Amino acid sequence: MISGISDVIAGVLLAAVTAYACGGGTDYGAGFWDLVAGGSERGERPRWLIDHAMEPVWETNNVWLIFVLVIMWTGFPVLFQTVFSAMWLPLALAAVGLVLRGAGFALRKQTRLLAGRRVYGAVFAVSSLLTPFFLGAAVGGLATGRVAPGTTASADAWSNGTSVITGLLTVAATAFLGAVFLTADARRFDAADLAGYFRLRAWYSLGAIAVLAIIGLAVTRDDARYVHNGLTSGIGLILVLLAVVAAVATAVLLYRMATGLARITAVAGVALVVVAWGLAQRPYLIPTSLTVDQAAGAATTLRWLVLVTLIAVVLVGPLLVLLYRLDTRGALQPLTDADLRQPPADQASDSSPPS
Repeated sequence: MISGISDVIAGVLLAAVTAYACGGGTDYGAGFWDLVAGGSERGERPRWLIDHAMEPVWETNNVWLIFVLVIMWTGFPVLFQTVFSAMWLPLALAAVGLVLRGAGFALRKQTRLLAGRRVYGAVFAVSSLLTPFFLGAAVGGLATGRVAPGTTASADAWSNGTSVITGLLTVAATAFLGAVFLTADARRFDAADLAGYFRLRAWYSLGAIAVLAIIGLAVTRDDARYVHNGLTSGIGLILVLLAVVAAVATAVLLYRMATGLARITAVAGVALVVVAWGLAQRPYLIPTSLTVDQAAGAATTLRWLVLVTLIAVVLVGPLLVLLYRLDTRGALQPLTDADLRQPPADQASDSSPPS
């Protein structure tokens, strides 16, 4: 009985990781393009779009990260202990980057001094690069089998070839998602120059992903053999090929400026790769030392997690879908100073002189 429940919770964990990779990844990608946008004059327009595109929903995507952590420490306590013991340094760096990134983004618009905006903007942009890299490096380290229950922390666990390639692939994937979504946002704001600007960067990111993926196949063949075999055969290979099709479709759709569909195919491509990676590890959570059943918590805890997941899907899921739909349609733009100074319509009509 516990085996079936643990598999369900493992599926929930994989789904939450996938949602964070796509939702949070888009925000990290926007931060990456903020970092490489150039000086204050050349980068003013791209950063203007990044601020307006991210502002309504940037905090929402961290819900998925919290959900991942809750599932890990309650559903798979052995996994949680092992990962955070052996990988504490890259995960701590990712957490620091996550905090600094949020603070930098929140404060740079509120600061009136140009020097302050530059400092906070730099903190936001650099953290948007480092956080996904260290998260990806930790995932890559787990795939190599260097980590097992009882393993002590070491640099080799997360600084090996697979970790570095996985970290770079994570950054490239976030840059790709960010560029695709910013292309769509540029069209929504009628900024044709920025639509072309970010479309070109989406293509560049896709090329970087292709190069890194080819290198990754060569590296993981010897360094992470179990996951490599899972990604190059069976269901893992099918999902990877579907991801390639989604990536090519995204490139074509961007060429035709069908940005609405391009967002869907871009998210599908990244999601398929994440799911393929998770399925390639079956039946392990940490290849090849910790299976799903070995890491699972008590049966009662797992049953409660199933109930909590159902409640979240029913109550939170529709609200998140509504939030994303409103955002992509431009219905969540913040009020400007002029809007706040303008009196309500009923007051303005009452104060107008009679004709």
